[in-house]
Amino acid sequence: MFTIYLAGPLFTEAERDWHIKTKIFLLDKAAEKGKKVKVIWPYELITLSEIESLGSSARSEIFKRCKEELDNINLMIALLDGTQVDDGTAWEIGYFYGIRSPNSKIIGIRTDFRRAGESENAIVNAMIEMACDDIVHNRNDLLLKVFS
Repeated sequence: MFTIYLAGPLFTEAERDWHIKTKIFLLDKAAEKGKKVKVIWPYELITLSEIESLGSSARSEIFKRCKEELDNINLMIALLDGTQVDDGTAWEIGYFYGIRSPNSKIIGIRTDFRRAGESENAIVNAMIEMACDDIVHNRNDLLLKVFS
């Protein structure tokens, strides 16, 4: 099964809403094309009640679960919006870039129209931008890169 990991900040209602809609969008389009796809969204890897019950060890459990999923994916889609890329997302991109197979990809999506890189033509920070195989600006363009 083709496995996609949705990386990106998930701290606000708007961020979580974007991820939920993107996950549904990807699953619906995959079904239309007859493709078997699994979409991993880190927010769904651990519940708030688990986090509360784990207390101070919750951080290590969150890290462990996310890293285990990253070790077994085919494609990362990373939300790159904001004045700078979320630090957890940047770590996930760097980690996956370092371990990925030659057939794996990282697709960034930046719907934010603000420039966030070091130079006039930059999209985001150079280290993030160069780790991405593609950076798109909307879900429709994302779909073309994922299923092409």
